[in-house]
Amino acid sequence: MTTWEYLTTPLLIHNTAAILNNWGKQGWELVQVVPNNEGGLVAYLKRPVGGGAANAGLGHAAEAAKQFEGEQ
Repeated sequence: MTTWEYLTTPLLIHNTAAILNNWGKQGWELVQVVPNNEGGLVAYLKRPVGGGAANAGLGHAAEAAKQFEGEQ
C-alpha cells in the first residue's frame, strides 16, 4: 500500500506555474487549489513517502515558505 505525505503552500497568482513546477520537480503532485480567506490561493500537494523519509517534505516546505515571508 502506498503511504503519502502532504503539503500545503500559498500560490502567487503572477507566478503560479513556476511555483507548481518547482514542487513537481521535487516529486509533488497537485491535488487541489482552493482560495484562502485573504483572496489568495493555496495548493494542496501529495507524493509517495519513499525510503522511510516520512518527513522529507517538511524541509522543502520550510525552504519554499521563506520566499513568501513579507509578501502580502
